Order: sequence, then structure tokens, then C-alpha cells
Amino acid sequence: MFSKTLCKALRGGVNSFHIKDALKCHVNNSPNILRHHHCMMLPESISQSPDFFFRQLFDNESSTYTYLLADTTTKEAIIIDPVLELAERDAQLIRDLGLTLKYAMNTHMHADHVTGTGLLKKLLPGSKSLISKSSGAQADIYVEEGVDIQFGRHRLSVRATPGHTNGCVTYVSHEQGVAFTGDALLIRGCGRTDFQEGNSKTLYNSVHSQIFTLPDSFKLYPAHDYKGQTTTTVGEEKHYNPRLTKPLDEFIKIMENLNLPYPKMIDRAVPANRVCGLHDLP
Repeated sequence: MFSKTLCKALRGGVNSFHIKDALKCHVNNSPNILRHHHCMMLPESISQSPDFFFRQLFDNESSTYTYLLADTTTKEAIIIDPVLELAERDAQLIRDLGLTLKYAMNTHMHADHVTGTGLLKKLLPGSKSLISKSSGAQADIYVEEGVDIQFGRHRLSVRATPGHTNGCVTYVSHEQGVAFTGDALLIRGCGRTDFQEGNSKTLYNSVHSQIFTLPDSFKLYPAHDYKGQTTTTVGEEKHYNPRLTKPLDEFIKIMENLNLPYPKMIDRAVPANRVCGLHDLP
């Protein structure tokens, strides 16, 4: 039951300061109420600027998210982690919106789908492929830690986040308060580390030093989700991620005992992605 003081404060229309004061007094005097509910305070979100276009797309087969970003003034666009089978869809959307694709880019060399970057270059002449220099994949443009990717007046900063693969990067827009984390950090999870140069210690350090150091309010957009969620925040993952909130040694043990099946697409996807997804294209 709420205290008489709190009920009186609520009925009296007092300001939020007095209500919070009454709540604090009530909780302090009622150890079994609210005291053990460890929910986080929601940080104030950053509003995206009016000239920043954002569209999240999805591939049902591989549960991959693809992201189309653009400057609405210059119409210059980039696309992150496109999927080969849906490149026609992406190209048509870009045409419909009157955009010009500058870069078709990846967060890393994927093992669960073939990238659509090579096909998009054919469908949208003038666009270029882009990936991390450490990925081992072919591309027109290679990026590394500290580089800025420009489209119109907007930019994404590159942060190296290896551990799932050597070439994993996270793309960050500080102005819009968003980051595209690839497979390094997923919603309440992370990428596996048992193949493709995977290293659990490296991944843990990457996330903690490169992603968890961003403001808590930053929205995070992963390359995949398997439970129907679309986004998370830095604050949420620092508070609720069941793996990455653990100490390093415990995280390593968790990753060593996931017992995941061999990726069904890896033998086709990796060779194709080494050559920008052009492996079997005419």
C-alpha cells in the first residue's frame, strides 16, 4: 500500500519533485517494495536530424538486418550489410526514393549469407563496395579504425570491433546517436567466436572499449536478430546483456560452451564474400 504522504501528494497535484521525494521516503521505509526491482532508468534518446534518412530492412532467411541511410538534401546514400537475394529489392527502393547509392558496405565478412554488394554495384552503376581492411575480402574501398565515411553532409566513424572475425567494425553516427554493430554486439547477445578467427577475449574487449564507451542513450542496430527485436541501446546492453555483463573469464566460459551447430551457409558464403559476393554471378 502507498503511504498517506504519497497519496496526499498525488491527489494534491504537487510538482514532480515533491512526488519523487515522497516516493523515495516510501521506498526507504518499505524494504520489500521496489527495492529489489533492478530496472534501469531510460536515458533521454537523441533525436535524428530532419535531413537524415534511415530505413531498416530484413531478410527472413538469414535473419539479417540491412540498413539504408541517406542525406535527404543531396540524396546520397549508403547501404550496410545487404543480402544477395534481396539486392533487387534494395536497388528498387533506392530508385523509388530518388537516391544515389555511394557505398554498399559490410560490417564484416559474413558466414551466414552472401553479401549483395557486388550485385548492387551492377544494378546501380557508380556505387562502390566498402569493407574493413582487416576483413580479407575484396572491395573498392578499405576502411580502418578512425576513418570517417561521408555521404552528403553525414558521416559514420569506423570503430574496430574484432573478435567475431578479425575484420569486424562498428559504424557510429555521433550526431544521430546510433551505431551499427554488425555481429560484434547483438540484442542481448553477441556473435559467436568458434570460427573465422573468432576470439572471445578479443570480442569482449572490443565491445567494452568501443561500444560500451558510447553514451547510454545511443541506439544500437545489429546485423541480426532471431527473436523479433529491432534495436537496443548502449545502456540496455550494459545492464541486461546476459553474456557481456559478466567478468571476462566467465564470458569466455560461456562462449566455449555454446555448442552451436556448424553454420549451414559458411562453405558457400565465405568464398563468395571474399570476392564481394560475385562468386556465382554471371
